[in-house]
Amino acid sequence: LVHAGSTRSDAPFLTLNCGALQPSLLENELFGHAAGAYTGASAAADGLFEAACGGTLFIDEIGEMDPGIQKAFLRVLETGEFKRIGEARTHHCDVRIIAATNRDLQADVSSGRFRLDLFHRLNVFPVQIPPLRERADDIPALADHLLRLLEPDRNPGPLDDTENNR
Repeated sequence: LVHAGSTRSDAPFLTLNCGALQPSLLENELFGHAAGAYTGASAAADGLFEAACGGTLFIDEIGEMDPGIQKAFLRVLETGEFKRIGEARTHHCDVRIIAATNRDLQADVSSGRFRLDLFHRLNVFPVQIPPLRERADDIPALADHLLRLLEPDRNPGPLDDTENNR
């Protein structure tokens, strides 16, 4: 909704799950790499920051981000600048970041697992969503949406609001 209702809606909306990737792969996904940066990197590749330029990048499970990558991620948030792996040239991007986690980031900050400055950069407009077990009234609408996804010849978007969707 944030992306779709914004002036960035014509630009890309990309997603990344930090919990699904090892730190080296996460870094490559975010920032891209130069040709020859590592074995098998025969050509340069854009990362998600470049690909989402002008749009929105949704970072899921940001609490799983390796502390080593947090510093480079923070730099992009503060300056809009980053470097591809194996490249000295600085790239610039203008990307809205939306981040989500199921972790208690304040506890992770206290324990040193998550950077305080990155937490403050991300915690601009926090939205707390209670677990589904505390929102039983949402279950019928969610079940209806999931059943509609399984219907042949129908693939509703995440915000499908047709007359039959209750």
